[in-house]
Amino acid sequence: MTTPILALTDAALTLAGNAGPVSILRGISLEVQRGESLGLIGPSGSGKSSLLMVMGGLERATSGSVQALGHDLTAMDEDQLARFRRDHMGVVFQSFHLIPTMTALENVALPLELGGVEDAFGRAEAELNAVGLGARMDHYPSQMSGGEQQRVALARAAAPRPAILLADEPTGNLDGKNGAAIMDLLFGLRDRHEATLIMVTHAPELAERCSRIIRLNDGRIDTSAPEAIAQSGAA
Repeated sequence: MTTPILALTDAALTLAGNAGPVSILRGISLEVQRGESLGLIGPSGSGKSSLLMVMGGLERATSGSVQALGHDLTAMDEDQLARFRRDHMGVVFQSFHLIPTMTALENVALPLELGGVEDAFGRAEAELNAVGLGARMDHYPSQMSGGEQQRVALARAAAPRPAILLADEPTGNLDGKNGAAIMDLLFGLRDRHEATLIMVTHAPELAERCSRIIRLNDGRIDTSAPEAIAQSGAA
């Protein structure tokens, strides 16, 4: 039997609120296979982004287990989680989270340098060329459009050759044309690096490009939704 690249078993997330504890995720059990593309959909507040954060160790599950590449994320401390993400995961957010005082090339090269990658700037240059920003490498974020900044964020996420790509509403701050271009690039990066892609989106047309769709509702997987069935013929 193939070992899943990600496996959650009865994972829950409860956060403190002004009126007491708030249950965000309620017993999520889910396996993701290597090379799969998974779309997470559902209404606002259903727990999509929180689930993605738990999968990436950016939020710690308050109960249950989260396994990634055979490692128990719930047993790691913050430093161990940061190193694990650096070595195995790429994360793309709706907000670009670029360092404003660094050029596009420096933004992409920085995590590579921190990871001890030889020729970090050479690899960063190759990734920026791959997303069509060969002529913008020396520009700062303030000198680039939103679509260009998200391309830099994609290049930064893909440069370490991650096994897992996590994307949280990667087109949420972009217009339709730029959003479509970013999605083409995201799926292209997944294919080029043979990564597993997990994406949160509100856009049905984007989710349908995934090989499987999971709908969340009130912190639980909605097993009655037709989207929970694998999408035949999806990219």
